[in-house]
Amino acid sequence: MADPMRVRATEAGGVVDVKILMKHDMESGQRKDAAGKTIPQWFISTVNVKAQGKDVFKGEFGPAVSKDPFLNFKYKGAKGDKVVVSWVDNRGDKRTDEATVA
Repeated sequence: MADPMRVRATEAGGVVDVKILMKHDMESGQRKDAAGKTIPQWFISTVNVKAQGKDVFKGEFGPAVSKDPFLNFKYKGAKGDKVVVSWVDNRGDKRTDEATVA
């Protein structure tokens, strides 16, 4: 399983600012290893963020996204909301982490 994500969520004026650093190698399928063989694609394909049980962000990534992607977005919410971040990669690996809005 992948390393934990760093999830930060802060509220100001009824708007929650969410910052997520996802740890993932994100291979495009175009690089070659030392032996000259192509490294197979391996990337996060879907990202879903929920707060209070409702979707606040959904996204689809592809092989062009860089290693350890960083995501920043805002939504209307409140302090104390629980933010749950989940991703699935093209090999079926999954990761879910959460944070409480401060």
